[in-house]
Parts: sequence; structure tokens; C-alpha cells
Amino acid sequence: MKGDKNVDIQALKDMANKLRIDSIVATNASKSGHPTSCASMAEIMSVLFFHTMRYKVSAPRDPSADRFILSKGHAAPILYAAWAEAGLFPVDELKNLRKLDSDLEGHPTPRLSFVDVGTGSLGQGLAVAAGMAYVGKYFDQTPYRVYCLVGDGEAAEGSIWESLHFASHYKLDNLVVIFDINRLGQSEPTSLQHQMDIYDARLKAFGLNSIVVDGHDVSELVKAFDEAASVTGRPTAIVAKTYKGRGFPGIEDAENWHGKALGAEGEKIIKHLQSQIKNSSLSLKPRAPVAEAPAVHIADISLSSPPSYKKGELVATRLAYGTALKKIADTNMRVIALDGDTKNSTFSDKLRNAYPERYIECFIAEQNLVGVATGAACRDRAVVFASTFAAFFTRTFDQIRMGAISQSNINLAGSHCGVSIGEDGPSQMGLEDLALFRAVPTATVFYPSDAVSTERAVELAANTRGICYIRTSRPNTAVIYNNDEVFKVGQAKIVRQSGADRVLLLGAGVTLHEALAAAAALHQEGIEARVMDPFTVKPLDEAAVLKHAKAVGGRVLVVEDHYQAGGLGEAVMSALAMERDVIVKHIFVRGVPRSGPPTALLDMFGLSAPHITAAAKTLLNA
Repeated sequence: MKGDKNVDIQALKDMANKLRIDSIVATNASKSGHPTSCASMAEIMSVLFFHTMRYKVSAPRDPSADRFILSKGHAAPILYAAWAEAGLFPVDELKNLRKLDSDLEGHPTPRLSFVDVGTGSLGQGLAVAAGMAYVGKYFDQTPYRVYCLVGDGEAAEGSIWESLHFASHYKLDNLVVIFDINRLGQSEPTSLQHQMDIYDARLKAFGLNSIVVDGHDVSELVKAFDEAASVTGRPTAIVAKTYKGRGFPGIEDAENWHGKALGAEGEKIIKHLQSQIKNSSLSLKPRAPVAEAPAVHIADISLSSPPSYKKGELVATRLAYGTALKKIADTNMRVIALDGDTKNSTFSDKLRNAYPERYIECFIAEQNLVGVATGAACRDRAVVFASTFAAFFTRTFDQIRMGAISQSNINLAGSHCGVSIGEDGPSQMGLEDLALFRAVPTATVFYPSDAVSTERAVELAANTRGICYIRTSRPNTAVIYNNDEVFKVGQAKIVRQSGADRVLLLGAGVTLHEALAAAAALHQEGIEARVMDPFTVKPLDEAAVLKHAKAVGGRVLVVEDHYQAGGLGEAVMSALAMERDVIVKHIFVRGVPRSGPPTALLDMFGLSAPHITAAAKTLLNA
């Protein structure tokens, strides 16, 4: 391709039609897919991949290269086609789309070397792109750019507008969001259809440099992307008016073609598209990145100093989380914290106060918070910790689920779990969070019970692949471990035992302390109880649970500040399900709670030491 001032417009037009043909061939081979959704963005992809973006075909995820996020993931075939035409793999491989033995899945996932995150659950790609752009501008300080293509259907998702606000607030001028306004949704036209003035006005109101273009005019697209590269102080939105099924006679701009292979119609349309191509022997090549991103080291993260507490000292685990976060930031400049305006409650402000340039305030937009965290962690550019109240991660479950599909390494900390938060009431109580994170296949779930174990949980999470969740509590709890205690993922701790133990009590967080108080009360009555701290709920130390359950004669009592479904109790019961002569009793929060003092609520819902004591006696008589 010729230099920027003499762009070969016809070559880019020809490439757009080649991408359309590739998308038809791929979807016809799989007898499924979204060729019409691909067709509307063909010129956009041609200009991006063969004029605008700087990247390496030899290293698709090179940290120095421009990034591209296909938020409308159902248009995956044209993304695959672009990389194939760029030379990453043979174009003929596109015929393996959606086959079981192929990584060219129906929607993009990072099984592919050129995909950073999984997309397809709509409305999420822009948050990831914003996280990437933030890292590029403020941490890497390298001129790579981030491009995100959003469908007009998914523009109805509130998370898109959360991300636009974030990108504008932080002046992410290295971010370009392209809206493919092709008018048609899955089942009917979109609400705004082709009212480009409304899109333009909304984007300008959000502080973006908005450029409305004919999305099928290569010259306009080239000019718009070149303009975006020169804009400073704000992100650019390219609002492209397009037509679904563009270039498909009889199908273009027609309803009821969403998500359908063209079948026999496809052969006729391919011939038509081939007739539009002036030069079938194109040799367009991408340009190399402008500058190298700095080398970073994000392994072997450690606390700058060991825990320093006195046994019996009362310290909230949420406070210890903040202390540990600052300590690992001391030792690695790529440790960053994000929060949703709860930093003085989660204590992520400890990192912010020490290293303000490594803290990202995401405000009260939790879906964007998790999406930005996912983007910031891409290509191993940062060790990311995002925190808010445990209850508020429930609204981000889709982002967390997609984070697992994306093979993301993010650390999430949820504070204020359970009824033990007290007077704030049920809307603030995380009572479903363990169920949420236990259901995520790549998740490690930490539930530390004192300040020492919390600090070590943060250190371990920083070094653990996948999604890590740290559940912290609001009340002060006693330090029970020595400062030099060694903790490992999947390794439980026995915090009270004797040779005469007759029942095993399991608790975590505040309920571990209630279990210890109950064990002391049982001792006064001549009944010995063993007490276990699981430390990680997932993976649960199933071998230890089984060993100690048998050691006490098969009587196990689990108490947790969480609803019944999906929490610690069900994890324990699953571990012991095939064991004969083992009985498990489970105490949990029954029903929707209410406001009240923490101790009163623990007692009301049967989680306090007297209730544990009574339940243990009942269990021993079973």
C-alpha cells in the first residue's frame, strides 16, 4: 500500500469486498453465523487493518501494537478474515469456523492469538478497551492506540455509556470507538435506526470528538481515522452509517437475515462481490508499531514487610486488605487499584494515598469497573485489584463471567459481606457473592478471617492466575494467627483442636470467631470441638475437611454469613457427599435480613456463638 498521503482507496475497497466474501464462505461452511452483520463493517475493517492500525502479524498481542476489540462479537467471521488476509493464517482455514476442533469459535475468545478478550455478551467491549487505553496513556506512556467496534444494537446497554463517561473523564485520546450503525437489531430495527444526529449529539454531550461518516465510504473512513489520531484531550467516536448485509443484493437492509448463513444465495452474492473487485491480487500489509512499550515484570509479587499485628488485636479484614494492597504496591510499580467510590470503606485508598498515579477511580459504575480492570490486565501490563462492596459485584456477574472466558487475571475484593455489616441493611449486605464466584470456572475464592491471613491472601492473589476474589468483612475481628504463619491456596487451617474432639466446626470471617467462642462454651460443658478455617472456599481443602470430619467421628457443623445456596456450607457438603457416617449441619442466613446492630443480626439469624453451641449439641445427639 502507498504512503498515508497517497492511500490506495481502490485497494481498500477491494479488500472490504474480499472480507465480505470470506465471511460468506466461512458462515456457509459452518451453516451458521452472522454474515450480514459482518458485511456492514467491511469497509471499517479494511481501513482499520490495512491503513490505520499498527501491529505485528508475527506477534498479534505484542504490547507495543495497537489493540482492536470487537465488542459486537457475533461479527467474528470478519475479524478472522482480516487476520487471515493480513497473513496470520491461511484464508482457507476460515472454512473451519465453529467446528469443534477449531479455535475459530462463533464469538471471539483468547484461544486465538489475536484476541485479547472474549466478546459476544454485548455492551462489554468498550470498558475493556478503555482499560487498555488507560494503561497505554498513563502507565505504559507508549503511543499504541485502542480501537473498539460497537454495534448499534448494543449501544442500548447502559454499560456502554458508563464506559463512554469514563473514557471522556480520563481524556483517553488514544481510544477510538467506532459505532456500526447498521439500523437493524436481531429481531427488529434498533430504537434510533439511522438517526445519526441523535447519536452524534449524545456522544458530543458525553465529551467525545464525534465524527459522523458514511461507513461504506473508504475515503471518509480514512480521513476520520487520521483525524482521530491528531485529536488530543478526548476520545474519538466514529459514528458510521452502514447497512446490514451491505453488498448483498436482495438482502441488504432487509429484516429477518440476522444470524443466518446465506446458503444458496451466498454463491450468487459471492460472484456479485467478485465482480466489484478491481484487483484480486491485493498485497496490503499492516504497518509496524511506532514505539516499543516498556518491559514489565508482574510475577513474584510480595509484601514489602510481613504482617505486624498482636494476637488478639481487633482489626477489620477490609482494613488489612488496604494495608496489604499498599505493601505489594511498594514492591512492584505495576500493582494498581481500582474502586467504585468506596475506597474509604474498602481501604483501597491506602494504595491511592501512597501512589495516587496507580489508582483508578471508576466511580459508581461497577460494570465498567470490572470491564476496565479486565482491560488493564490484558497483555500482562499490570497486576490489577478492583474493589467495592461484595453486594455490588452481583451486578457485574456478566463481566466476571466474560472475564473467565477471556482468561483474565484480575483480583476483585468485596467488602461489607453478610449481615455482620449491621445497620445499613439488606441492600448493602453481600449474601450471594460466594455463590457467584464459586460458579466462575477460573476463580479462586479467598475468605480470610483475620488481618494476618488477609494480608497473605492479597499477596497470594497477586500471584495466582485467573480471577481471584477476596471476601472481607466490616467488623473488627481478633488476630488469631502469628505474623509468620504460612498460607497457601487450597490449604485450610485448624485453629483449635484436641484429641477428644467430637465435632468439627467450620466458619470463615466473622463466623470463625463465633465458632471459636462456641468451642470455648462447649468446652465448659465438657464437649470438645475442633475448629477449621478454610481460608479459601474455592478451592476448598477437601482432603483436610474429610480428614478432620473423620477424626471427630463424622459430625460437622458449618456456619456462614451468607445465604444457603452456593456458599461454604454447600462446598463442604459437596466434599463429603460420598462419605458414609458423616452428618453435616449447615447454619446460614435464612430469608432477607433487616437493619440492626451486627451482633443482634448475627444472633437473629442463628450465626452467633450461643446458636452454634446449641446446634453442635443437637448434631451430637443426631
